Amino acid sequence: MTKEELKITLTGLLPAATFEESGQWLNVKVSSSEWFNSAGLLRNQNTLQFDFLFCETCVDWKTRLTMVYFLRSTVLGHELVVKVDLDRDNPEIESVASIWRTAEFNEREVYEMFGVKFLNHPDLRLLILPDGWEGRNPLRKDFEDPVNMVKL
Repeated sequence: MTKEELKITLTGLLPAATFEESGQWLNVKVSSSEWFNSAGLLRNQNTLQFDFLFCETCVDWKTRLTMVYFLRSTVLGHELVVKVDLDRDNPEIESVASIWRTAEFNEREVYEMFGVKFLNHPDLRLLILPDGWEGRNPLRKDFEDPVNMVKL
């Protein structure tokens, strides 16, 4: 499916979504309240079949956080980037670990590095950092580490 065909299909399925026209892949923005239902449609819709979440990350823009999901259909061969803006002071979003199993570890990493709380995650705890780092979120732009003199 071409980017234009994908956009037409998504416009019908996700009428509130907006699109970004730059980049190699089609970029779609959805609201955090619609994300979980949208994810289910992306995964289960026969014409889309986005069965593989191959990357999930977060971007700190200083005024907001943006979750970024990279999806691929291993059956149909198309790819999509989904972006969801979050409130920087209280970043919460529904977990998609029940839709794509790969999200379970990706969400744990974003939780510890950016402080995003994934609602209904099966095991939301630190993945890489040692005990005592809860809530420190070293990839946020306001992170300061006086011991190692790191200030972003």
